[in-house]
Amino acid sequence: MPASIDPDRPAEPGNLERSIATERSAAPMREKHRGPVTLRRGQAAEGSTTDQRLLDSRGSSDWVHTDPWRVLRIQSEFVEGFGLLAELPKAVSVFGSARTKPGTSDYALAERLGAALARAGYAVITGGGPGVMEAVNKGTGEAGGVSVGLGIELPFEQRLNDWVDIGLNFRYFFVRKTMFVKYAQAFVVMPGGFGTMDELFEALTLVQTGKVTSFPVVLFGSAYWSGLLDWLRATMIPDGKINPTDLELVQLCDDVDEVVDIIRRSERP
Repeated sequence: MPASIDPDRPAEPGNLERSIATERSAAPMREKHRGPVTLRRGQAAEGSTTDQRLLDSRGSSDWVHTDPWRVLRIQSEFVEGFGLLAELPKAVSVFGSARTKPGTSDYALAERLGAALARAGYAVITGGGPGVMEAVNKGTGEAGGVSVGLGIELPFEQRLNDWVDIGLNFRYFFVRKTMFVKYAQAFVVMPGGFGTMDELFEALTLVQTGKVTSFPVVLFGSAYWSGLLDWLRATMIPDGKINPTDLELVQLCDDVDEVVDIIRRSERP
């Protein structure tokens, strides 16, 4: 018999619960969100997302019966988002890479940007994740501003960062994108990947087509973004895919105070 078990000693209540808690705390906790639902540990196993099930028509024909009911879930996400953010003060949406690490120059600049926007009286809206999003939320929070995080259900683990004051998790990308645009006076785009590029070009398309007006789109970091602008100028314009004036829809800068000034000027009649 193992020495750790004494048959003559009564079992102490709560020992089992404490041992389970100890075991759980020893390993990193997995966490996943499905809209407002939070799944942890074994329930957070990787799987398909709500967006994927909505858009992927391959496989089972069950979508014929379930798709009409999904409309109600989509409607509920719009209602929740509008209800939560309707009384938000004037705000700026900031995008950037989730892979940016603390201690890097981009992370430090994102903190400074969040703080400057807060001091200028703007709430800040991010995707609520790590990297640039976390840094912007942190800078905003430390400067006393309102920090918003709009999360999204992904096939891998994710959570809202600890600096978010107002947080909402979405199932559907297109609902989340609506919130980024509807409640922001401007977009600031820091170095990022596919998701950041997606938000950038969606914003430019909305401005180009007149779906939103007086909406500055600021690229922050000339070393990162100049190559993209050069390609647009050297390839898209000569090929007639965009007009030369379309490049005026985006502004490039490296200075935090200049970003704030651009946004402020856009609010003037």
